[in-house]
Amino acid sequence: MAHAVGGDGQRPRAAHRASAPGLRGTRRASLPAKRLIELLDLEHLGLQGAISSFLLEVPEPVLVDPGPATCLDALRARLAERGLAISDLRAVFLTHIHLDHAGATGHLAAENDALTVHVHADAAPHIADPERLVRSTRRTFGEEHDRLWGEVRPVPARNIRPWAPGERAPLRLLRPVSTPGHIGHHVAWLHDRDGVLLCGDALGVILDRRAPVHPPTPAPGVDAEAWQSTLERVRIYDPDRFAVAHFGIYDDFGARREELSEALAALEERARATLATDDPRLAEEYERETRERQAAAIGQERARRYFDVFNAANDWAGMRLYLKRLA
Repeated sequence: MAHAVGGDGQRPRAAHRASAPGLRGTRRASLPAKRLIELLDLEHLGLQGAISSFLLEVPEPVLVDPGPATCLDALRARLAERGLAISDLRAVFLTHIHLDHAGATGHLAAENDALTVHVHADAAPHIADPERLVRSTRRTFGEEHDRLWGEVRPVPARNIRPWAPGERAPLRLLRPVSTPGHIGHHVAWLHDRDGVLLCGDALGVILDRRAPVHPPTPAPGVDAEAWQSTLERVRIYDPDRFAVAHFGIYDDFGARREELSEALAALEERARATLATDDPRLAEEYERETRERQAAAIGQERARRYFDVFNAANDWAGMRLYLKRLA
């Protein structure tokens, strides 16, 4: 699964260990030939196929979106299967700082003081001091916050490398692509050599090649207009493959881009038509319909467990908040 298209959550076999000079004199493994990007299933709360991180060699090992702190043990295990440790990592590249993508970053920096963290400049202050970020997340997840996401540690300022649109890419082989919409500071990372666009949440949630795209629109940062502009702008890249954090690496970029655009527009229209009422049954109906559509492709149990964490009702609320702010 790590190299193939799809999101079925099957764990790849360990890579052969090779001896080579690594960071700070450590030994590390090279990734297998022609496998420049590896999907790491972080098995959030024991569920395969929910949250992924991506391991690249450019040429030293780096991660795109290390995931939440609650998945640190799984991340270490996936790295160990490839003959790597956190101390071998050169850098972390963040698509954005929601905790399911970036919550482990401070822990990695504490274990590897040579690690550099590349992130949109607008988000950099919030990983250096995550208090506001955590407070916002607690409003959404309440008492479940710590069980889902764990402790969020700050990233030392000396480790942070902010990037802003228009600036040079921090690495020659990994190009940042500004992709606002899901949140304003969202960045996708284009791996030129492998022809893969690492999209974070910019291409939505795709839990299997058979599953429909789900638009993740949680409050408070979603901007549907900016997202539609992003989807139009990224068509020029037309990558051979694209990766989404939830969940997999796929090869139907054009079709999925259009599908997400249509799903976003449909959700916006549906939410706009109900702004005059705060009937909680509307969110419940959207949650039920979303789970039913996904379950038809991935099974009832996986759909239930995924959306028990990433509630579609929260996406409904996020779109309504966005529209109310425009009114």
